[in-house]
Amino acid sequence: MTDDRRSLARAPWRTVSTRTIYTNPWIRVREDVAEMPDGRRTLYGVVETAPAIGVLPFLDAHTVVLVGQYRYVARKFLWEIPTGSAKPGESETDAAQRELAEEAGYRAGHLEKICTFDTSKSVLDETAHLYLATDLAVVTSDADETEFIEARAFSFAETIAMVERSEIVDGMTVVAILHAARR
Repeated sequence: MTDDRRSLARAPWRTVSTRTIYTNPWIRVREDVAEMPDGRRTLYGVVETAPAIGVLPFLDAHTVVLVGQYRYVARKFLWEIPTGSAKPGESETDAAQRELAEEAGYRAGHLEKICTFDTSKSVLDETAHLYLATDLAVVTSDADETEFIEARAFSFAETIAMVERSEIVDGMTVVAILHAARR
């Protein structure tokens, strides 16, 4: 790599124009014309989403609850932490409690934020906020009408092993489990 290109590594790109290509209740796809640091222009496709929320619920110090569902895009059944999107005007913790109730059937007496991260660095504009949930109480909540979910308790040690064996592959779930394992 030339020194000239390296010197532009931190220079911001400028959006020249943007247009919406597609939108639905969950995503917006836009196409931008972006000016790169060297003055050239390029097309850039971006998928935008609402902030993502994920919750790793602990029944006790050694047992967590995961939810399983068939994932259309992956074309297979996956074990994950309860996840979803924050609704407009909804706080992160309210969204975490809602997703935990809808997907796993619990309310957390205590939520602890463990991290924020970008789920993709190139074409997806999605920021994920992850929480640990403890002091759980069973609740009833209406499930999202597009979800068919199975909730199950796992030993936390087993979830770590499932990550290591690539049996758990959802990014938010992997990050949450590995963060919790380091604590």
